[in-house]
Amino acid sequence: MTKKPFKAESKKLLEMMINSIYTQKEIFLRELISNASDAIDKLYYKTLTDDKLVFNKDDFYIKVSPDKTNRILTISDTGIGMTKEELENNLGVIAQSGSLAFKMENELQDGHNIIGQFGVGFYSAFMVADEVAVITKALGSDEAFKWESKGADGYTIEPYEKDEVGTDIILKIKDNTEDEQYDEYLDEYRLKAIIKKYSDFIRYPIKMEITGQRPKEDSDNEFEEYAEEQTINSMVPIWRKNKNELTDEDYANFYAEKHYGFDKPIKHIHISADGAVSYHAILFIPENTPFDYYTKEYEKGLELYSNGVLIMDKCAELLPDFFSFVKGMVDSDDLSLNISREMLQHDRQLHLIAKNIKNKIKSQLQSLLKNDREQYEKFFQSFSRQLKYGVYSDYGANKEVLQDLLLFYSSKEKKLVTLDEYVSRMPEDQKYIYYAAGESIDRIEKLPQTEIVSDKGYEILYFTDDIDEFAIKMIMNYQEKEFKSVSSGDLGIEADNDETATNEEDSHKELFDYMKDILKDKVKSVKASKRLKTHPVCLSTEGELTIEMEKILKAMPNSQDVKADKVLEINIHHEVFQSLKDAYEKDKEKLNLYTNLLYNQALLIEGLPINDPVEFTNDICKVMV
Repeated sequence: MTKKPFKAESKKLLEMMINSIYTQKEIFLRELISNASDAIDKLYYKTLTDDKLVFNKDDFYIKVSPDKTNRILTISDTGIGMTKEELENNLGVIAQSGSLAFKMENELQDGHNIIGQFGVGFYSAFMVADEVAVITKALGSDEAFKWESKGADGYTIEPYEKDEVGTDIILKIKDNTEDEQYDEYLDEYRLKAIIKKYSDFIRYPIKMEITGQRPKEDSDNEFEEYAEEQTINSMVPIWRKNKNELTDEDYANFYAEKHYGFDKPIKHIHISADGAVSYHAILFIPENTPFDYYTKEYEKGLELYSNGVLIMDKCAELLPDFFSFVKGMVDSDDLSLNISREMLQHDRQLHLIAKNIKNKIKSQLQSLLKNDREQYEKFFQSFSRQLKYGVYSDYGANKEVLQDLLLFYSSKEKKLVTLDEYVSRMPEDQKYIYYAAGESIDRIEKLPQTEIVSDKGYEILYFTDDIDEFAIKMIMNYQEKEFKSVSSGDLGIEADNDETATNEEDSHKELFDYMKDILKDKVKSVKASKRLKTHPVCLSTEGELTIEMEKILKAMPNSQDVKADKVLEINIHHEVFQSLKDAYEKDKEKLNLYTNLLYNQALLIEGLPINDPVEFTNDICKVMV
């Protein structure tokens, strides 16, 4: 028997494929089972087009048989088999796919699609086997053949005895090494786990003998081992069933079975798309944040299937970062089993699916917000930061997608409200959407800066997340209404509040300039406040950087010394102001003391640290003496 060499390019491809195409060796079983499924598909198709062929449903199956003693793993199918010529063409030339050729020649019916397309999956067997043999008998042939190879050196084909139509793939599993434990591919429970992981939804039964223990007859204390043939895969994927066949419990069970989370999903989305892009998907919006969600270890992505066969655990390309909390799977018949991450990045079909999924998720969240506010707020409590980061990232490119999904606490409603709800309640004379930022709702409610806005009857949105202001800066305006911080230098309502404020500020210019000199570069200016009513002092800001944003940026590692342009505002109608005027006229040293105290008081109100706490306490003691 003469050994035939692989073609030069095939030999090189085999070596490269074994060493680099597949990063997980367990993939070999998925590939061989998919090939077996293809072979049965071809036979099934023949039965549809040839009345002379009669097969029962029970005639179609795949069997996996490990033999630990002899280190042999056999994958058998009852498919169409191969002729000698097909063995030469399909296994003698790597990347020559019999499945692809069959798919091109025949227009498959009844939803049966051939999985394999590139013809390299079979050779993944050499990642775990020293020798591979294929014993096959083709439909309509009286002859059977055995193809055998030990790898890149070549292969042999010889006549062989086989009674039934179909194919047996026999692997001589490698010995263990220091780095690899090949014994696992002979362990029935490990094989069962691999089948469940990758091939659970192959449409034909995948059978394997499973050993167990049972009590011996007439004995309660003694047990015996027995072997029982079991069907390992579930065969019918839930996502290919009609939605009206399924209940909420079915979806919840699927969520739990796939280990998407330990919580119960708030919402499920079942997609069956057909047209320019064809795919099935089941997506879940979780109730709780995964423990590692905001860490580098968290890996986003959906399970990606090709015709019911898992090809990727986490396909990140299917989800935008701002919807990375979504769990679930996508199955498309138009994707190859052998597609790599690099290929996925440029796959047009996948990009269309991802765009469709993004729109579906947004639509479902909007529906939840509109129809089940309680559930939406529960979701928002868990994942609001991710939505806000989505608004902020990429220079606000996704703000139109996300801004209507945001909620903020309202000073008037005393609950979370949408931007649309806020704008719908704005009085005609209100120019801006006002907000206040702080560590908590309680802290914000005590801010002196909110007085004038509240007195005008205007609603204030409370920002308590460190990302809130950064996100709003990206949105800039909503329904043509600009956002305005209550700490902004210009609120747009001060002139209405006090027409004489500017004249009074001019009359006290010398005092304020003197106070500015005392504080030096701690503040940009000191001025009479047009916003304070009962409080003596506060800080406001000029420019885009607010005090809250300064605090957040300074807390970041390796942050630079960023500073907001602070303005110390004095309430000239407060009795403290009279003390300032008296000190300016009679006792400049006392004015220095008062100025530092008021500045430190304003810092404390804002939750900012005092530069010198000891000096501050000494200043308080001086006032008390």
